[in-house]
Amino acid sequence: MNPYTVNQYVPINVDLICGDPLLELQSNAINTLANTQIPGTDTWISVIDWINDLINGIKDKKYDTIFMDCNPSFSIYTQIAISATDRIILPIMADDSSRRAIQNALSLVYGLHLPSPIYATYAFGTKLEKAKRVLPKVHLLLKNRITQYMGPASAYAAVLRTIETDVSSLLSSHSPFFSFTKISDGVVEVRDFQTTGVVSFARGCPFFQLTAGRLNIGNRRIQINQSNLLNCRESIDEIVSKL
Repeated sequence: MNPYTVNQYVPINVDLICGDPLLELQSNAINTLANTQIPGTDTWISVIDWINDLINGIKDKKYDTIFMDCNPSFSIYTQIAISATDRIILPIMADDSSRRAIQNALSLVYGLHLPSPIYATYAFGTKLEKAKRVLPKVHLLLKNRITQYMGPASAYAAVLRTIETDVSSLLSSHSPFFSFTKISDGVVEVRDFQTTGVVSFARGCPFFQLTAGRLNIGNRRIQINQSNLLNCRESIDEIVSKL
């Protein structure tokens, strides 16, 4: 659908395919179908190609870029999305769970540091390459939890540096899995969007169209600070410049 028809804040050249809030309920059925043995048919790759099939069916639209927002779990529908992408953007929070999540993501997508060679046989990357598909590259790491006034918050800086160290090590040993050659080219520090982000999301209004001042959200009046709005726009501009 074209969201501009119901929300004129969204640019007219943006189309949207809505997600399904009950996708988790469909996951078991998709898994069962993907693992069904049919002579002469690779059912797993047929299911994994669902979004590729969709994209191939709308080539006449000539999109410049297609974005896919994925669940952080490595469920079958996340694999379907990843298999159709050229680049991956990984958001990072300044905590150990995000550090583990990045390590897990690289293990699940590329089969890095698996605990046993047995896992490699069933790994996503192995099965995709067997079907002569090209694995996407990690293109950007978005580092969140940056304070508004102090730059990288000291409480989080050590964790974020450790994550960068981990990624730098992988960049040296597994460079084909990354679209950048220097860690500085693949990292963006993103400030918390806080109230400005909540208002932008609630109104369906991108930052470049949002105005400072008091705005109505539901039955409340919310104050949007001009300096905070400019910071949000700068963060988005930096992200876009690296896409």
